[in-house]
Amino acid sequence: MESRGVPPGPYRATKLWNEVTTSFRAGMPLRKHRQHFKKYGNCFTAGEAVDWLYDLLTNNSNFGPEVTRQQTIQLLRKFLKNHVIEDIKGRWGTENVDDNNQLFRFPATSPLKTPPRRHPELRRNNIESFSKDKDSIFKLRNLSRRTPKKHGLHLSQEKAEKIKHEIINEDQENAADNRELSQEDVEEVWKYVILIYLQTILGVPSLEEVINPKQVIPQYIMYNMANTSKHGVVILQNKSDDLPHWVLSAMKCLANWPRSNDMNNPTYVGFERDVFRTIADYFLDLPEPLLTFEYYELFVNILGLLQPHLERVAIDALQLCCLLLPPPNRRKLQLLMRMISRMSQNVDMPKLHDAMGTRSLMIHTFSRCVLCCAEEVDLDELLAGRLVSFLMDHHQEILQVPSYLQTAVEKHLDYLKKGHIENPGDGLFAPLPTYSYCKQISAQEFDEQKVSTSQAAIAELLENIIKNRSLPLKEKRKKLKQFQKEYPLIYQKRFPTTESEAALFGDKPTIKQPMLILRKPKFRSLRY
Repeated sequence: MESRGVPPGPYRATKLWNEVTTSFRAGMPLRKHRQHFKKYGNCFTAGEAVDWLYDLLTNNSNFGPEVTRQQTIQLLRKFLKNHVIEDIKGRWGTENVDDNNQLFRFPATSPLKTPPRRHPELRRNNIESFSKDKDSIFKLRNLSRRTPKKHGLHLSQEKAEKIKHEIINEDQENAADNRELSQEDVEEVWKYVILIYLQTILGVPSLEEVINPKQVIPQYIMYNMANTSKHGVVILQNKSDDLPHWVLSAMKCLANWPRSNDMNNPTYVGFERDVFRTIADYFLDLPEPLLTFEYYELFVNILGLLQPHLERVAIDALQLCCLLLPPPNRRKLQLLMRMISRMSQNVDMPKLHDAMGTRSLMIHTFSRCVLCCAEEVDLDELLAGRLVSFLMDHHQEILQVPSYLQTAVEKHLDYLKKGHIENPGDGLFAPLPTYSYCKQISAQEFDEQKVSTSQAAIAELLENIIKNRSLPLKEKRKKLKQFQKEYPLIYQKRFPTTESEAALFGDKPTIKQPMLILRKPKFRSLRY
């Protein structure tokens, strides 16, 4: 079941909770069950609920195929705790649910949660604050020119020359002022440009429902853009904010396994598991997630872009959002994503868990270290896992410095220096570089295009087999037979009749010759 789509805005996790619970109540099959010699109607077993809910989550773009069955059981336990479901005797409030035949039913009460509403005055203040900050970027020093008062129709030559001299001097002073920009001006430009780009990428009319402009600290953005290594990792001036040396050594050991494990390191059975636990313990003990509590709503809203046809939008949005992080957090995130990405792709990495693969273990272990709400949210683990999975696959692009942002800021600063930008109301401000995307299509159109594209690729594969002259005839027949078995409709469309198939090999359908028949001897009667 595909997601109906939750629009961007505050409390998106709560809205997703309501979407999932509504879909679960509407779609979960109910039937009669027998337990302890008694029949119960309109109910379901825990195992049936896990099966149905697991299928729902893995096909929902907000959560994706990385969802595990154990996470599904955890969500079902939250359903019981929040009275989305109850056992057959009407009990709820605990998390006593396992993947078994225990019977449950839906209560009569609504399981939907009501998102808290922000006070209208607070919302208005946020809008006015952003507008005020935006206006202050373009306000230059006084550019008004004093004009002489006309006391009469004619001025003497001496007075006219004196006034002209004053105007020229004032113009020179203003020109000098225009070329000087304070540090505050530069910081405000950085803040404005990144917010405008983020709004453009997300395609929302306003960012006020997603992020408070006061949370954007331009010094962080400027530092993250300017202080990087050749690999794009943030370099910290204050080493006390960096990862401890022993954590860096442990991460380097696992990221480069087994090349970094030289003979000086102790080696024993389970050594790599101990190193991994050391790293995990450090990140799990951090006081707040790497994406910070205040940016929780921002990143949760971007999770709704994580769809195949919006992948480019999600990458660009995450690239800008990660620039807002404090430099120590961004550096930790970069090093963590590099490590877990390399570990999950390393075929030589020993098994770190008895029941989970390396990739699933990385997501399960570090998801809440990356994204987490300050207050407990029921979908935290699933949302964080979805985001970490996407970051693992695209971390090199997401966590690099966007060059177009630097260009846009320099262009704005240049306009400011030259005095081409006045108050926004005058309509004179530097245009942003164009940033456009392909036209968004519906999910149905995407599915149709996906099917047609796949069929075209498969049909092209069939043509390559047919036109391959270097392929022996026997091998070609074998491949065509296999293709016919796998894709009968496409094969039938290419060869509608047996004659068209026979024409490919330039021969007629062969008729098997009868086997050698020995003439049976005639038995003569013994009678004469």
